[in-house]
Amino acid sequence: MGAKTVTRADLSEAVYQKVGLSRTESADLVELFLQEISTCLENGENVKLSSFGSFIVRDKNERIGRNPKTGQEVPIAPRRVLVFKPSNVLKDKINNGALPGGNQ
Repeated sequence: MGAKTVTRADLSEAVYQKVGLSRTESADLVELFLQEISTCLENGENVKLSSFGSFIVRDKNERIGRNPKTGQEVPIAPRRVLVFKPSNVLKDKINNGALPGGNQ
C-alpha cells in the first residue's frame, strides 16, 4: 500500500497548474483556505464542503478508562474531538473509482 500523502505543497502546485495563479499566490490561497477551516473548527463551528464532506466538532464527556497494562481505572478528561463525515458524492467516487494498479 504505497498510498501518497497529499501535502500543502501538492495542493499549492495543483492550484498553480489548474487556476493559473503564481506559485506564491497559490500557496497563499491554500494557506488562507486551511486557516479559515481551522479557525471555524477552533470556534466550535462545523464546516461543510459541498460534494466533499463535513468536519464536525463533538464534545466528549468525562469517562472512566482502563490502563491496558495494569488494569487500573483512569479518568479520561472531557474533550472536543474532530470528526470527518464524507458526503455521499465522495463515497460514490471512492467506491466506483479506479482501483489501484489500474484494475477496473
